[in-house]
Amino acid sequence: MAKKENQQSLGDALKSFLKGNRLEEGLDQVRVAEAWARAMGPGVAGYTRDVRLRGTTLYVALNSSVLREELSLGTSRIIDLLNAELGKELVKTLRLQ
Repeated sequence: MAKKENQQSLGDALKSFLKGNRLEEGLDQVRVAEAWARAMGPGVAGYTRDVRLRGTTLYVALNSSVLREELSLGTSRIIDLLNAELGKELVKTLRLQ
C-alpha cells in the first residue's frame, strides 16, 4: 500500500504537535531532571533540591556546598554525560547553586 503525500508517521505528527503547541520545552524540563538523576546516581540525586533548564543553561540547586564544589570541577564532563543521556545537545552551560 502506497503512502499518500499528506500522510506522516505518528512520531513526526507528535513532534509537530509538540512544537506547534510549545510543549517541547516542558518535556525537555522533565527529561533533563530525569537525566540528571540517572547520570549522577542516587547519591548526588539525594542532595539535589531543584533542576531547572532555562534556554541551554541548566541550574542545579544542591543541599551540600562540599558536593557543589566537587561537582564544579567536572562541569564539562557532567554536561557531556547529560547530553549523551538525553540523546541531543540540550545543555551547554551548568550552574551549580
